Amino acid sequence: MPIRFSQAALGAELEVPTLGGEAMIKIPPETQTGKMFKLRGKGVTNVRSGHAGDLICRVVVETPVRLSKQQKDLLQQFEASFGDDAAAHTPRATTWLDGVKQFWERVTS
Repeated sequence: MPIRFSQAALGAELEVPTLGGEAMIKIPPETQTGKMFKLRGKGVTNVRSGHAGDLICRVVVETPVRLSKQQKDLLQQFEASFGDDAAAHTPRATTWLDGVKQFWERVTS
């Protein structure tokens, strides 16, 4: 399910298409690309049991295109607001090895 950057950052309620029509899902704030949501009973019906399976909805955060000048200015202000602390707001900026190093520093100090 493609969602906008603002929906991923702030959270949203969205209608997603299912085999039986539309269903609502709640996107929590700070949702990252690849997050999966399970919609129980909204998937394909099992031929033998007759029970509907679960539908998995994977979120993909889309980068906006064809921005107006005002939108670009707002995004530049937003980027500038991070200052030197930008890495603290980026969950994938640190690697597994960085985590091990931080752990080792805490243990040895």
